[in-house]
Amino acid sequence: MGFFGLEWYWWLVIMAAVGASIPLKIKFMKWWQKRTQEKKESSHGKWGDEE
Repeated sequence: MGFFGLEWYWWLVIMAAVGASIPLKIKFMKWWQKRTQEKKESSHGKWGDEE
């Protein structure tokens, strides 16, 4: 019987999943920021100062 009723190997699986997800999240956040910045610039070019 382990911590919170889980066996020790489940904690290894959980820790591996968390450890793998952190770099993926950072990569996704950088990509999302770049994408929104490009969208903002392109929309500004289309509609900016046309009045």
